[in-house]
Amino acid sequence: MRPLEVGDKVYGVTQEGFDDFKRYSFSVVVKLTKTLAILKNGIRLVNDPRPSYIIETIGYSVYKQRGMHWYLVSINAIRQAQIENRKIEAHDWFKDRQFTIEEKQLIYEFFTKKNE
Repeated sequence: MRPLEVGDKVYGVTQEGFDDFKRYSFSVVVKLTKTLAILKNGIRLVNDPRPSYIIETIGYSVYKQRGMHWYLVSINAIRQAQIENRKIEAHDWFKDRQFTIEEKQLIYEFFTKKNE
């Protein structure tokens, strides 16, 4: 794996506990120092690829937070982010909405017919 270069697209993933959704953040390398890659969002990465085993096999550690890694963007990462974002949208929609009894009946009927 190579060191990061200006213009490289990277992503990081955060998750608060095992039952939380994965939250993807994407950014671009805008500046390089001797040992760091600075992202557009201000995060500084150690510009030395290391084995990660968290999301991808190779990652770049966040400066002064060695357990947190960012990775080069791939098609698979973009797809996984889209899937997670749809899950979050659905969760938030149900959490923020108060259903009428008629809506609850429609949802109930939909799922009971679907399971038959």
